[in-house]
Amino acid sequence: KGKVSLAWSAAVGRTIDRVTSVSLGPDGTLRVRADDPHWAREVSRSTALIGSRLSQLLGDGIVRQIRVTSGGPG
Repeated sequence: KGKVSLAWSAAVGRTIDRVTSVSLGPDGTLRVRADDPHWAREVSRSTALIGSRLSQLLGDGIVRQIRVTSGGPG
């Protein structure tokens, strides 16, 4: 979990990292929960770029898909 969180932070920057939480499923789906719909839209628009950055940081095929939802943590 720590490695994925660090890679996420590096890929998206401090602002988006602060308003999102991530978890990587065993199928390679990165689930991103944004604090509100605005941030969910921002992340959704950038999934191709974020996915590319995550591949560089974690390795190809680790993150196969990014799913974004909105709602508070927990």
